[in-house]
Amino acid sequence: MSKTAIIIPARYNSKRLQGKPLIKVCDKPIIQWVWERAAQVKSADTVIIATDNQEIFDCAKSFGANVEMTSENHKCGSDRIAETAQKYPEISYIINLQGDEPMINTNCVEEVINLIKNNNDADISTLLAEIKEDEDIDDPNMVKCVKDINGFAMYFSRSKIPYERNKGIAKFYKHIGIYGYKREALFRMTKLQQPEIEQAESLEQLRALYNGMKIITSVVEYNSIGIDTIEDLNMFRKLAEKR
Repeated sequence: MSKTAIIIPARYNSKRLQGKPLIKVCDKPIIQWVWERAAQVKSADTVIIATDNQEIFDCAKSFGANVEMTSENHKCGSDRIAETAQKYPEISYIINLQGDEPMINTNCVEEVINLIKNNNDADISTLLAEIKEDEDIDDPNMVKCVKDINGFAMYFSRSKIPYERNKGIAKFYKHIGIYGYKREALFRMTKLQQPEIEQAESLEQLRALYNGMKIITSVVEYNSIGIDTIEDLNMFRKLAEKR
């Protein structure tokens, strides 16, 4: 029987927030917030944290998580989860849930799982949300996506895409950084070289598109809070304290 795993990559050396997974909000490290959300996803058979850091490893063990130690040399989260998935041959579908999404909606994770399981033409699944604010469209920290008529991603960029030569026509979509992989697609992608467009934009999904792999998307209403900056962290603190 094929199984589905949520694997949460968590590294210590973040350029903007050092030791991010271990930063505590309401006396709970961010990685625990993410793990607890993932554990609520009914379609997943297991949740695994994948890290390159002993302190994160010990922290995850302390709150009862299944955790695997990985190499320090991985260039992106997908490489880290591929190393972990190798140890679990029974897993056919792998969900890459970022370790900095402490308020991820569990329905969104379910949607990513359903997308990859039920689409024969897709190698990878992911989510989009319509961008409502003009300033977000120009924000390089908010990754944008253009999709085709069937919902497959055409391109991802930190730039504003599509370019508006004619105003008021196009809709803009934010990429929500959660991926579903078929097992063989994950291993194929992580063995490929990083193309120039991936290196330029620092977006690993471009490696898949560049090599002809297909990414199916679904547009959801949910607007996630990924913690990339101190401003993101402060916003999450406020929301967590209100709860």
